[in-house]
Amino acid sequence: MGRRQAARHRILVPAFGGSNPPAPADKKTNKMRNLKIFSGNSNPALAKKIADYLEIPLGSAKVSNFSDGEIKVKFNENIRGTDVFLVQPTHPPAENLMELLIMLDAAKRASAYRVTAVIPYYGYARQDRKDQPRVSITAKLVANLITTAGADRVLTMDLHSAQIQGFFDIPFDHLYASINFFEYIENMNLKNIMVVSPDVGSVKIARAYAKRLDTTLAILDKRRPKPNSAEIINVIGNVKGKNVIIVDDLVDTGGTLLMAVKTLKKKGAMDINIFATHPVLSGNAVKDFQNSEVKLFTVTDTIPLDDKKKINKINVVSVANLFGQAIKKIYKEESLSSLFEWQHT
Repeated sequence: MGRRQAARHRILVPAFGGSNPPAPADKKTNKMRNLKIFSGNSNPALAKKIADYLEIPLGSAKVSNFSDGEIKVKFNENIRGTDVFLVQPTHPPAENLMELLIMLDAAKRASAYRVTAVIPYYGYARQDRKDQPRVSITAKLVANLITTAGADRVLTMDLHSAQIQGFFDIPFDHLYASINFFEYIENMNLKNIMVVSPDVGSVKIARAYAKRLDTTLAILDKRRPKPNSAEIINVIGNVKGKNVIIVDDLVDTGGTLLMAVKTLKKKGAMDINIFATHPVLSGNAVKDFQNSEVKLFTVTDTIPLDDKKKINKINVVSVANLFGQAIKKIYKEESLSSLFEWQHT
């Protein structure tokens, strides 16, 4: 080949057993013999949980690097004519996005019947419009790349801006982690709850929480003088004596939420719990949350947490069941509306 491959090779499942392995004996598995799930390197643990939920084996693929870092993808089993689902969140580094694009291309060239990009966390979503002169709209750029690479469909969760769905001209399914968060909150048996939206953009989802939990809503009026920085101008609503639940789609540096926590405490709030879908957690976010007045910070497993980010205050709720249900419905050509009907009530 003329090029040395680096030692970093991650085979995501046990060794390959032939180009045309026999159909599984189990009835439930056999019914979905044309459904295959594969994972890149960004979150194989979530992909495995999804496959386990569906009671099918995780497909065998090798995503490796040449010595110069160039990514190489190979499917270790026949996928001709199959319904392929590629699980790959696109959080930093950018290599995760590149892996997804190359996997999509490889799947299409291997004659898969349909290829669905399962993107638990859609990276580059925060740049979704031209809010300043001479800036890029990366959310649209990534949409173009995913479509061009060969995706027939996209399945994701809690976009930073729901309008990003309009950047795609292929079927797009948008899931909500709130379904699993609701169950968790209800099991906490909190009294005197108030839901707080961290900004105007999150009001719709916060209102849905408040309605489901049969409680009231407060809104933080904030300004962003620069990226990853915010100033809270006012709290709309009376939080005094309330057990507060703050809901958000993602947490990066955590500066805005930590400022919100301090403001709410000054306004007389009791315990403060945060529920955020995507734990990006860059910089000193983990340390800052550990030292904050937040009682519990609950996230999902759309982005894996390394050992340094696993602290007492951070609790992880899996969303593998939601993706598993959605994948099963897509495969069977059934409606997904039951997975997010509450959003429109």
